[in-house]
Amino acid sequence: MLAITAIRFRSRNVAMPVLMILKDRLIIVSIRQLFTLVIHYLNCENSCNYLASSFLVAPPPYSAPIHKFCSSTRKPTKMSCPSVPEIRKEAEEFLTFLNKAVTPFHAVQECKERLLQYGFQELGEASRWDIRPNGKYFVTKNRTAIIAFAVGGAFVPGNGFSIVVGHTDSPCLRVKPISKLQSENCNQVGVSTYGGGIWRTWFDRDLSVAGEVVVRAGDTLSRRLINIEHPILYIPNLAIHLTKDRDTFTCNNETDLRPILETFAAAGINSTKKTKRDDETNANQNDAGKDPRDIVSDHHANFLDMIAVAAHTTPDQIVDMDLYLYDTNPARIGGIHDEFITGARLDNLVGTFTAIQGLIASLVDERLLVDDVNIRMAACFDNEEVGSQTAMGAQSSFTEYVLRRLSAGGDQHAFEEAIGRSLLISADQAHASHPNYASKHEDNHRPTFHGGVVVKVNVNQRYATTSTTHAVIKQIAAEANVPLQKMIVRNDSPCGSTVGPILAARLGLQTVDVGCPQLAMHSIREMADTSSISQATRHSSTGCGLYYRHFYTEGQLMKKSELWFHT
Repeated sequence: MLAITAIRFRSRNVAMPVLMILKDRLIIVSIRQLFTLVIHYLNCENSCNYLASSFLVAPPPYSAPIHKFCSSTRKPTKMSCPSVPEIRKEAEEFLTFLNKAVTPFHAVQECKERLLQYGFQELGEASRWDIRPNGKYFVTKNRTAIIAFAVGGAFVPGNGFSIVVGHTDSPCLRVKPISKLQSENCNQVGVSTYGGGIWRTWFDRDLSVAGEVVVRAGDTLSRRLINIEHPILYIPNLAIHLTKDRDTFTCNNETDLRPILETFAAAGINSTKKTKRDDETNANQNDAGKDPRDIVSDHHANFLDMIAVAAHTTPDQIVDMDLYLYDTNPARIGGIHDEFITGARLDNLVGTFTAIQGLIASLVDERLLVDDVNIRMAACFDNEEVGSQTAMGAQSSFTEYVLRRLSAGGDQHAFEEAIGRSLLISADQAHASHPNYASKHEDNHRPTFHGGVVVKVNVNQRYATTSTTHAVIKQIAAEANVPLQKMIVRNDSPCGSTVGPILAARLGLQTVDVGCPQLAMHSIREMADTSSISQATRHSSTGCGLYYRHFYTEGQLMKKSELWFHT
């Protein structure tokens, strides 16, 4: 069976038809020779090709073996590229994850379920750990942050960690502790703005709530996940006829971002006569006789009733809630070629998903773990969008405590030695070049969809990438057969940041910041490409699973300073 494919090289604007068979052997010798000459001329042996459909060919799905076992005397086999259906399959698996992970609580729950399915064991943060070679484990913090790891069979305390990091949170609206509001015969829910969202995109959406509810039963407290899966809240725009300046949009985040829950008429009340429970709204919240655990008077009765039903309890048993608003319109694949992913929370559930899936993918052939001298790790933190200064954020001691526990059993310097032999890949989304705002991007650094994983650089250290770690990530990408792009912001533009610099400074880890290209970052509905999921998963799995080979020769662990990190 023959197939004709148009090939366009990423590093040059060159296109030529090549006659191929399915096993990638050219049917005409002269064409094969010409193909080889062009490859060498362009010096892009490691570049992936574009199919005629514009999809970038990424590495094979993680269901396939990552690579053959490779000793120090045998060169590893480069990963091959998957078909468009395989790229689509991985993108659809991500969508399944994304549509369930509507809050950081749900994101971590989805990660846990995937890890348990692949034989990982949950550890308690307050329990003693019995860590064994070839073991697979994970631990959570506040149920919104998770660290998963696999221990190499040849690991000893003092050896390094190969870490891929993401974050579980995204800009959103969150329900206030006292959310009860009323205006113009409508009951409303008070919300707080979390992170730097593009709040105008939250208007005219079908919104609902999800999160965690703390319930008491006697003297016992339990935490329950809830998700109201149908729309119950709306923030309608002001009609253009009532707007003075029709060409601009301004929003007062306190007074204009108040979702409508219900009308008085539908709630069975009116503006002059309220139900007994709603009369408690005006009660002094600091009444000495009020049970401090009682939140019934803090929220509208019908709203709290719905939350209680979802939590399988009664309103009077709810002690507290941590609820997030989200758009009930699901993420989906679209575009004329089905090449785009549109949905909420791409920043940064793409990084979270591909970090966890990359770790799992690196363990498909468990024989590869047997000779690994490192610990492979995926860590996903909460509160990145608000500075990470929380117990479950990247600035906490959570990561350090985990790494120290894994270094226990060696001499007193094992932890410090391990840090010097480790690499951290911070995976957070990157800005694709916007076709409508091309002038906003630096002339020579314009990441594109299907163009590969983006390496983020900032000389003012908003990103942690250095020339050393950039070189390392190039080597990893070459082995993973994943193309790389570079991103730097304009000198006249502000630059975002992420957990990479935080962890680099907090732990002294060699760090590189990468991400997948996307548009509309921090909108309620963002846009990415389907190729990125496969590319980032393969890149993460290579960072987790193949990194150790470069420091392991003839059974001896080699310090990075003797190889890539030579200075």
